[in-house]
Formats: sequence, C-alpha cells, structure tokens
Amino acid sequence: RCQRWVENCRRADLEDKTPDQLNKHYRLCAKHFETSMICRSSPYRTVLRDNAVPTIFDLTSHLNNPHSRHRKRIKELSEDEIRTLKQQKIDEAFERKQATQESNENNEQNTVTEEGGEEQEEKAVLLTLEERENKDYLKSLFEILILMGKQNIPLDGHNVDELPEGIFTSDNFQALLEYRINSGDEVLRKRFEMTAVNLEYCSKTQQKQMLEICENCVREETLREVRDSHFFSIVTDEVVDIAGEEHLPVLVRFVDDSHNLREEFIGFLPYEADPEILAVKFHGTITEKWGLNMEYCRGQAYIVSSGFASKMKIVAMRLLEKYPQAVYTLCSSCALNVWLAKSVPVVGVSIALGTIEEVCCLFNQSPQLLVELDNTISALFQDNEEKGNELKKICRSQWTGRHDIFEVLVDLLQALVLCLDAVSSDLSVRWNKFIVSRAFVLSSALTDSDFIVTIVIMKNVLSFTRAFGKNLQGQTSDVFFAAGSLTAVLHSLNEVMENIEVYHEFWFEEATNLATKLDVQIKLPGKFRRAQQGNFDPEMTSENYYKEILSVPTVEHIIQELKDIFSEQHLKALKCLSLVPSVMGQLKFNTSEEHHADMFKNDLPNPDTLSAELHCWRIKWKHRGKDIELPATIYEALHLPDIKFFPNVYALLKVLCLLPVMKVENEKYGLGRKRLKAYLKNTLTEQRSSNLALLNINFDIKHDLDLMVDTYIKLYP
Repeated sequence: RCQRWVENCRRADLEDKTPDQLNKHYRLCAKHFETSMICRSSPYRTVLRDNAVPTIFDLTSHLNNPHSRHRKRIKELSEDEIRTLKQQKIDEAFERKQATQESNENNEQNTVTEEGGEEQEEKAVLLTLEERENKDYLKSLFEILILMGKQNIPLDGHNVDELPEGIFTSDNFQALLEYRINSGDEVLRKRFEMTAVNLEYCSKTQQKQMLEICENCVREETLREVRDSHFFSIVTDEVVDIAGEEHLPVLVRFVDDSHNLREEFIGFLPYEADPEILAVKFHGTITEKWGLNMEYCRGQAYIVSSGFASKMKIVAMRLLEKYPQAVYTLCSSCALNVWLAKSVPVVGVSIALGTIEEVCCLFNQSPQLLVELDNTISALFQDNEEKGNELKKICRSQWTGRHDIFEVLVDLLQALVLCLDAVSSDLSVRWNKFIVSRAFVLSSALTDSDFIVTIVIMKNVLSFTRAFGKNLQGQTSDVFFAAGSLTAVLHSLNEVMENIEVYHEFWFEEATNLATKLDVQIKLPGKFRRAQQGNFDPEMTSENYYKEILSVPTVEHIIQELKDIFSEQHLKALKCLSLVPSVMGQLKFNTSEEHHADMFKNDLPNPDTLSAELHCWRIKWKHRGKDIELPATIYEALHLPDIKFFPNVYALLKVLCLLPVMKVENEKYGLGRKRLKAYLKNTLTEQRSSNLALLNINFDIKHDLDLMVDTYIKLYP
C-alpha cells in the first residue's frame, strides 16, 4: 500500500524508502483521499479506512503558478555543490546563533500548514541526502536520551573499576543504541555498521550537549506557560547532592490558562557558599538563562536545611531590594516550627535536628525495628493506652515535619532510647550489623545531655508559635485569621524574653527531670570546658550556660524571623484573603479589601473601578440564593463561571494564590515537589544528573524532537 501511495503521488525520490521510513517521516494531506475513504469519528480526529489510497491530485496547477513552476525535487548533488551548500549552511548557522532567543523560538515554532507545504518543499531542495540522514540520526539519539530521562536510567553502566583491564563494555546509552540498531533502525545501522564494536558510538561530550538541549527544550514548555500567565512565584527546596556537587532545586508557581494554581520543577542551580555570589547567580539564571521577568515575581520562599537559612535569607533580601513586589514568605509545604528550628543559628539545634532525621530514617528502613518500638511504647504506656496508640501511629508517619516535632520527640525519647539499647545489646542474629551499629551510635546521641536540654527548650519556645503555624497550613479562612493573630504571638514571645530567667528555670527543670528518667546527668558540655583552658569560671552552672547559649539567642532569633517573614507587605496581602466569599461570610460581609489591595494596584486591569467592583462582589454573595454555598478557597473562586465579570477580583485572587504560603488546593497540580523527592529518593547520589532529573520529573511534558534536532544543528554546525 505504501508503494501505491508513492506511485499515485508521483514521488520518484521516495521509491527507495522502506514502508517503516515512509510511515515515520512522511505525511499526506487528507484532501488527497475520497470522502468514502475517510472515517470521521469526531470533529477533531480523522481516521483512514484500511484500504485507503490517495486518488485526488491536481498535477497541472503548478503550470499556472509562476512561483512553483520551476520547483525542483530533491536530487543527488555533486561533490562541489555539496561543499558549497555545506559552507553556506555553516555560515547561516553562525548568523542564527547570534540572533536573539525570542526570534529563534518563533522560527522553531512555526507550524507548517497545507498552504505552506510548497514553501517547505522548496527549502528541502537545500537538504542533501547526507544532511537528511544526519537529521534522522540525531533524532534517534534524542529519542534514546529522552527515554533514559523519563525512565530514570543513568547514562553510565558498569563502573570502570569493576571491570578487568582491557575489557570493554557498553554504557547504558550505547547499550540502548545497539539494541535499537538490532531492532531494525536503518538510520543507526548505516551510521555504525563499519564501526569497531569496542568504540563509543556517541562521545560523552556529545551526550552532554544533547542532554542540555533536551533539558532546555522541556523546561521551555513550562516557562512559556509561566510567561503567558505573567505573574509567578519562585520556591526553592533543600540543598541536594548531584553527583558530588551541591545544587538548589528551583520550582515555579503560576496560574495556568485553566485557572489552576500549579507548582512545577524547572531545574537545579549550583549552590555557592558565598550568599552574595549565590544571589547574583540565582538572579542571573532566572532572568537571563530562563528568560523570566522578575518584575512579575510576586512571591519567594526558601525551604532550607539547617545551616543554610541565613544564606538564603540574604538571597531573599537582595531580590527584595530589586523587586519589592516579590514578597518573602514561608512555604506552604513546610511547617512554620520546623522552618524556624532550621533557621536558629545555634549549632546544638542543627545537631539535634540532624540526629532526629537519622533516627526517623533508621526506623523507616526496618519494619522489624518499628515493631520493636511499638512493643517498647506499649510497655511504657500501660497506664495510658490512648497516648501509646497515638505515638505508635505518629512513628509510622513523617513526624519530623510536624508542627509539634519537639513535643513528640520528648514524649517518645524514653521509648526510643530503650528500643535502641535493646537492639544494640542483642547478641543474637536477629539484627544485621548495620542496624546494631547505628542503634548504638544513635542511642548515645539521644542520651547526650546537650541533646536533651536542646529539645526541651525548643519544645517550650516553639509552643508559642505552634497554633499560629498550624493555621497557616489550614484552610483559607484559617490563614486569614492567623495573619491577624501574629501581634498576639509576638507579644507572648516578647513577654518571655523580658522574663527569660524565670521561663528558662522551668524549662531547665523539665530537661533535668527527663534526663533523670534516662539515667543521664546534665552537665556542662566537654567541648565548652576544654575551650576554656584554665579560664573556667567556677560560678558558671549548666543552667546559666544553656540560658546564654541556647534560650536567649533562640527566643531573640524567632522574634526577629517572624517579623522578617511576616512583613507589613506580606500581612497586607494575607488580609486581602477576605475576598474569598467564605471569609467574607465569617466577617458578616463587612470587609475593606480596597485598603489592603493598594500594593497590587499595578497588577489590576481596571484599578479605577476596583471599589465599585468589590461592592458588587460583596452584594453578589450577601444576597445569594439559600441553596448556594460560599466558595471556601481561592481555587473555587477562580473557577466560578461568572468570575470573568469581575476582572479586578480575578486578578487579585490570581496574585494572592501565588504567595508560597498558600497551599496548592488541587494535589494533581502540585506534583512537581513530590516527583522531585521521589527522584532524589530513588536515585543514587553518584548517578544523579541535573539534565536527566528534569526529564524524569517532567516526564509528562510534551517535547518536540524536530526542534531539538534543529537546535543542536544550529549550536554545533
């Protein structure tokens, strides 16, 4: 049937092509088929019948068209013509490389219509047989790389150190390439049929170049949607290790054409130890490399590991200096108390958080160990089974991310220590050596007096912000009312600071009682005594030491962090949440959003009519029908059928939901972070690749192979 199609089209240049090549690389317009040959199952899909053959051709129209009369088919060129054309192509590629990225994108995205078919054919005259085969070859390579990225297959195969000297083995890329050749890929077979079997078909340099193009093309699909949406927010996750180098994962929040708030992963940024250099590179990558206009950035948030908080805060402040509208906020996926604890500039707190993570990780690795912990909890909480069952349930969750993490740890500490001691002293073959050794080390860490005092003081200090932080991760109305309660939270913390001697005395007594249960004596840390070297003050007690080194700096830091993260601008934005009808209803429709919406005035389509429009919005919901429920979230409000009649309200809601402190209501649009975590969990550190990671995390984003091939040829002519 393919041969009949070629004969009817009178395309002599295609007669030597195999049916597979014709099916893969050539298309025929539906207008060349009789209507009886076409089965239209829907207005968007055209399906040919199995016996369809093209019969409708106007083979004389070109005689009347002066532009196409002298059109040529593809032909074999002489060596001189090939050399001339090659030089011409190289010159053109160099000129195109100098052009702006925007014009390149426009050129690459021009779709070929029926009317433009003849122009494409005229351009095809310039393609020699060698160039066409080269394009097909590159397309095959890109298909393999995209497959490896989506399926999370590392480029390298066997470690060179594992192989005897003189033995050659293919890496994963070459193995897939060979498999494709063996499966009948004629383009690849012709390319490599005379190549020695112990040679690389595609060099590491070329693989890296092609991977960068894959990464950029896939990222550009998301960035194009972000630019169309105008406004966006930037969120970073914890610093991660990518093949031995520290990188910062970057995500972007935006509202798409379907009014859905989305949070998408867009790449890794190499981490810099110097925060000023990091701020410059961070800004340069977002604006120059990724092409986002930071004037449209309406929020920024940074989830950080212990020790990195102060550096990322400097990055945030530098961006705020340039772009005051990029409000610095907390991220909805991180509990406030966890975020505050990670930002405390006290070494003991960072060590405690690291120990907690290691303990949680060990128990999650072994179901047997969790059963052992359950038995220990049951024995300790015989008189309070309800409390014991609650703790068992918590142990099987990611409790290190909870608002009450330190409260849970204080309740669990005795059970954890007893369980780990039992495992580390068990001489039977029940536990493997790794678990036994880790149990011994972690038991010692948990019974360190410095650790015990630290977790008790952190529990008590963060108790003042626990309810506030929990509300920030609640419903829209919870977030709105939480913003109004910040003053009370700060007042309580200031009162603690003024009476820190009294509060610390109670906290230290609680820590002493907990230590006594574990048969631990609280004393001055050995590293502190060694550092004094004879200048030791005999009046320095453990209680005074921990007050000066832990309680005072922690309370001071948390007060300042709350003031910084909940700036006047941030609080103004959160007060605009009274636009959400359910919040309006709780306020008896007596709201005044226009006073707080001044900061977004330039983002509105019709700022002059804002006051009148807000009045209509309130009246609409105040006098609604009895059977109509008030939308409870921004997501619900954005999807109202008549939201288009309130353009200013729509614009305000759209910007408000971009604030990183607001959670992504529909989980399927916030998968970027979950996929990032899954990639990091499932991939060994040395096998991670920033290029392949983007392909794996964004596996469902469409990709244009022709665009990738054209880009590669232009960049590396």
